[in-house]
Amino acid sequence: MEQTNATFWRGFVFLGFSSFGELQFLLFALFLSLYLVTLTSNVFIIVVIRLDSHLHTPMYLFLSFLAFSETCYTLGIIPRMLSGLVRGGQDISFVGCAVQMFFSASWACTNCFLLAVMGFDRYVAICAPLHYASRMNLTLCAQLVGTSFLSGSLFGLGMTLVIFHLPFCSSHEIQHFFCDTPPVLSLACGDTGLSELGILILSLLVLMASFSLITVSYSYILAAILRLSSTKGRKKAFSTCASHLTVVIVHYGCASFMYLRPKASYSLQRDQLIAVTYTVVTPLLNPIIYSLRNRAMQTDLRNAFQGGLLGKG
Repeated sequence: MEQTNATFWRGFVFLGFSSFGELQFLLFALFLSLYLVTLTSNVFIIVVIRLDSHLHTPMYLFLSFLAFSETCYTLGIIPRMLSGLVRGGQDISFVGCAVQMFFSASWACTNCFLLAVMGFDRYVAICAPLHYASRMNLTLCAQLVGTSFLSGSLFGLGMTLVIFHLPFCSSHEIQHFFCDTPPVLSLACGDTGLSELGILILSLLVLMASFSLITVSYSYILAAILRLSSTKGRKKAFSTCASHLTVVIVHYGCASFMYLRPKASYSLQRDQLIAVTYTVVTPLLNPIIYSLRNRAMQTDLRNAFQGGLLGKG
């Protein structure tokens, strides 16, 4: 018990990228550049959608909340990581680590549910276009967004409690740049089998529930697209889903690899590099995919910037 109390007061130390030596300054410059682009892009999307009334549709509403969720997710991780690259190993209290894990897990789960909601929105738009406006009304959209954020918070809280009810009596050095579940769990002493099972079950519930809704939605979408007689109509219908599908593949691919594996396959150094993908790269890809790969989005954003932002300036 004394060791547990000592760990509580002492907290943890992030080793981060300390093994990279002088390359840390290069990584700092790279990650800072990517983070600034990510932050600027997501904030730009939120502001443009907010200011341009033509973008006040369910699809763009959900996109703005996804951008907001991604922004909050990165704010809780990347600034501290950048600070660690400059200052070396960085301390974090026991409570601070739990808080960071809660918020990072909550926003990550919220992203999954928002992607599922966006898939449902595309299903209604393509499979029931005549009823789209009445079905995807403001009340339903607010309920879907609120449910996504509430569910994400509950699952994030569950994952945090599963980890931090354990005693920590081994090394207090975290081989990572933030309090993610695998590296923190590796510091717990005693039998962690039930906690590992709990994390696996919670991760499965989040990923499988949201991905199942996306799969069902796109099954109906694909059937509807195949029924279209015109090739032009099929391409147009598919183009409205291409960006969302790309983000889904990237997001769920990284999440599944990280959280649906047995503990025996963990490699803290390798996983740290993989974590860069879903904490730095993926949040950057989302606005790029939606604004550059989606012609409709690109046109709307350009028109909104020219006619909305400049006009109001």
